Amino acid sequence: MVEISCLIISNLYFPFFFFFSPPETETFSVAQEGAQWHDCISLQPQTPGLKQSFLFSLLSNWDYRFQKKAVASFPRTVLSRGMDNRYLVLAVSTVQNKEGNCEKHLVITASQSLENKELCILRNDWCSVPVEPGDIIHLEGDCTSDTWIIDKDFGYLILYPDILISGTSIASSIRCMRRAVLSETFRSSDPATRQMLIGTVLHEVFQKAINNSFAPEKLQELAFQTIQEIRHLKEMYRLNLSQYEIKQEVEDYLPSFCKWAGDFMHKNASTDFPQMQLSLPSDSSKDNSTCNIEVVKSMDIEESIWSPRFGLKGKIDVTVGVKIHRGCKTKYKIMPLELKTGKESNSIEHRSQVVLYTLLSQERRADPEAGLLLYLKTGQMYPVPANHLDKRELLKLRNQMAFSLFHRISKSATRQKTQLASLPQIIEEEKTCKYCSQMGNCALYSRAVEQQMDGSSVPIVMLPKIEEETQHLKQTHLEYFSLWCLMLTLESQSKDNKKNHQNIWLMPASEMEKSGSCIGHLIRTEHVKTICDGQYLHNFQRKHGAIPVTNLLAGDRVIVSGEERSLFALSRGYVKEINTTTVTCLLDRNLSVLPESILFRLDQEEKSCDIETPLGNLSKLMENTFVSKKLRDLIIDFREPQFTSYLSSVLPHDAKDTVACILKGLNKPQRQAMKKVLLSKDYTLVVGMPGTGKTTTICTLLIVATTCMGINHPIFSRKIFDFCIVDEASQISQPICLGPLFFSRRFVLVGDHQQLPPLVLNREARALGMSESLFKRLEQSKNAVVQLTVQYRMNSKIMSLSNKLTYEGKLECGSDKVANAVINLPHFKDVKLDLEFYADYSDNPWLMGVFEPNNPVCFLNTDKVPAPEQVEKGGVSNITEAKVIVFLTSIFIKAGCSPSDIGIIAPYRQQLKIINDLLAHSSIGMVEVNTVDKYQGRDKSIVLVSFVRSNKDGTVGELLKDWRRLNVAITRAKHKLILLGCVPSLNCYPPLEKLLNHLNSEKLIIDLPSREHGSLCHILGDFQRE
Repeated sequence: MVEISCLIISNLYFPFFFFFSPPETETFSVAQEGAQWHDCISLQPQTPGLKQSFLFSLLSNWDYRFQKKAVASFPRTVLSRGMDNRYLVLAVSTVQNKEGNCEKHLVITASQSLENKELCILRNDWCSVPVEPGDIIHLEGDCTSDTWIIDKDFGYLILYPDILISGTSIASSIRCMRRAVLSETFRSSDPATRQMLIGTVLHEVFQKAINNSFAPEKLQELAFQTIQEIRHLKEMYRLNLSQYEIKQEVEDYLPSFCKWAGDFMHKNASTDFPQMQLSLPSDSSKDNSTCNIEVVKSMDIEESIWSPRFGLKGKIDVTVGVKIHRGCKTKYKIMPLELKTGKESNSIEHRSQVVLYTLLSQERRADPEAGLLLYLKTGQMYPVPANHLDKRELLKLRNQMAFSLFHRISKSATRQKTQLASLPQIIEEEKTCKYCSQMGNCALYSRAVEQQMDGSSVPIVMLPKIEEETQHLKQTHLEYFSLWCLMLTLESQSKDNKKNHQNIWLMPASEMEKSGSCIGHLIRTEHVKTICDGQYLHNFQRKHGAIPVTNLLAGDRVIVSGEERSLFALSRGYVKEINTTTVTCLLDRNLSVLPESILFRLDQEEKSCDIETPLGNLSKLMENTFVSKKLRDLIIDFREPQFTSYLSSVLPHDAKDTVACILKGLNKPQRQAMKKVLLSKDYTLVVGMPGTGKTTTICTLLIVATTCMGINHPIFSRKIFDFCIVDEASQISQPICLGPLFFSRRFVLVGDHQQLPPLVLNREARALGMSESLFKRLEQSKNAVVQLTVQYRMNSKIMSLSNKLTYEGKLECGSDKVANAVINLPHFKDVKLDLEFYADYSDNPWLMGVFEPNNPVCFLNTDKVPAPEQVEKGGVSNITEAKVIVFLTSIFIKAGCSPSDIGIIAPYRQQLKIINDLLAHSSIGMVEVNTVDKYQGRDKSIVLVSFVRSNKDGTVGELLKDWRRLNVAITRAKHKLILLGCVPSLNCYPPLEKLLNHLNSEKLIIDLPSREHGSLCHILGDFQRE
């Protein structure tokens, strides 16, 4: 009897196991696990394939469960046949065939409705592929009568094909799969080295020379130019190396460059090229493997290719046109040329990379069947044939790696608790481990995660090494590491599910345009401008007609592809400017080398969850160094921060007058904050309430300024700072915030946990505590906290809102001038006359409430209009609110307010898009329209907030439920705050209810009339969305 596993959904199933006996007896049985009954059915099949159809009929009742699992795990995958086919696995069985060999049978479908099932039979070593029901696969080979056969000689199965893994990672997995998976996860842990810098420079010199000249004097010139490039000079600074040292080492390679070019390029006769042994898979068995290889020309440099067929990605050092001369016959091939600067080993890892690059090349052109491996130190080049066996074994390794990367989370067998999964097994090769760059992370993950699991096993020979690497860590440290690894992994999976990379190859641009995240049918116009090395300014226009309505905004990251299937992901960059006719993008590759006739598409690239950086910081926190130990004591073990008693003991004598002068220019809370910071030995927390001048306070302490993600700059590799000041620290997750703290003796966190917290998409990660910032975590040390309470932004009426809702009356205005400030509208009298004429200004309290300068706050209730929301593919919007917002904005501008002094806030991108469209249609420019999150730390004279949600079922969405986001929205305006929304809908959530109750008690809520009313009829009639 043979077990068939079927897709199971937690909490929604009775687990079924299907059994049938070997094919000779043709007897099937079905059993329900844990039940008191089972039913056996004996069948004498009258027609071939009855077993298959019987199984299909059993599965038909479970289709909805397959669909639910697929939607949960692969929400954006489009099932399809064809070259980029995507199949959903419905059931998996292991059977014995007539020869007594094991086969794995997969019931699969490429139908979104889960009809039209097919069978995939895996034979030989393909049976080891860890495929499960509910998985998505891609198949290469032939399908006959709805049956695929993948065996040792034909066909491939690609598991999770939309996970694109680099060829370098797969090649490194040959020796140790665990190292390869760790390197993909903890990428930032691999330190820059002298050898890496030399290798990069040599690659670039060779790549420039192959398109220019390999003459000795030209090589010297190219080497000098390359070494002088800023990015290489930065790395030299980081590694404390001189230009002279690098130049000397690079020049040692140049004679080999000349030798290679002399051997393989520009000869008079084919027989002049070196003889080599190369048999291509397509060659006849009678053909002699001896040939002469001629490199004709370079086709591309650092060609970046994504392969959705094979689940691969990579950059090919040089793509070359090659002639293979064999006797009187010549074959022309376009091949990958892989450059190596290290020892000439012709190793299996190096050859494997070349084989994988031949697979990548098939996305752009005909199968090269082989590639070239060149060792730059000696000029020795090896041809590497890409036979089926090598490609098969490498793709199986790729599948194992994809399985490990996809299954990073598991449920514990006993407690059904979410936990990190085990990594591939630790190998038992001490020599290999000794020089492994991931040894520390390997041991840390083993002790903190794997050894806490039931039934975990570690090779005995490796236990002493693991103990040695981690003995300095307490249990609390291991638990902190494990928890944050889990939360970051959960969050990355949520963000990965939002990524739309696969839509580039699974959905045409015309279809993706409907969601607003893509613009297709574009042609390149004007000349491409080189901004700097690796940044090229491109202009695109629609081939026919205007740019369609889109959610793309300036600053959004995009992936540029050709609309042809062979041109996926040509370049990446971001939108610099977009209007109805043109999209301007700054890209990482110059696309002018492509034919002008190519049609392009721009796909919005979801912001990735850069899990490598925070995991790298966590790993560094666990290191056995003085700085890491101090941070562990303070952050994990909550050691109380220490302070010096007197400023005189920490300030140099000649600095006292300067410091006194600086302090004189600050208000009392700011002075207290400055003194607290200067007296600290460990850290200080500065609570910067809205408008309290925390930037001014920070600037008095400033040294060097960067972002938390910018700490890879070489300056941080050779300098330890007195202070690290992290602004908006309450918005940053703990592992990200850790990064810059390693480079200072003391740190200052400036923030306000009453404003925006770290953004966390995954609910489970949020429940585990991922939204707790380092600022919030350390705030329990009251001795380290100092508050800035005197604000200079809001007038007293606007300030009273957040004082009432959030700050318990602590906020105060810095002066009477600030408290009494109102909007200045020099042309308001003229505008009022116009409003009186067509909108009966004096008879409409809502108009007076909005525009009178002495009314700083008002809430316009749309309930009577009404103004229902619209939910579309692109998101949630409210066209009525958008029209009102744009009308009010236009009146303020006519009254004399500068457009740059007006800010419009909405919680949803679709609403931002509609408002921007209406502003453009009304010829209103320079008004910033953005989300609450983008306005954190900023202010405007007038702020208009569109709450958007207006429905009968009380749905307000996650964004409006966060009281901290609400707090930010109402503290951005200096002189006038206008809120617009449906009171009954917004009252469904306590924070909004509390705000509305306060506004109502102050008589600041004004009902808008119905849309038929004269004043609104004009507004809603004139401002139509195109």
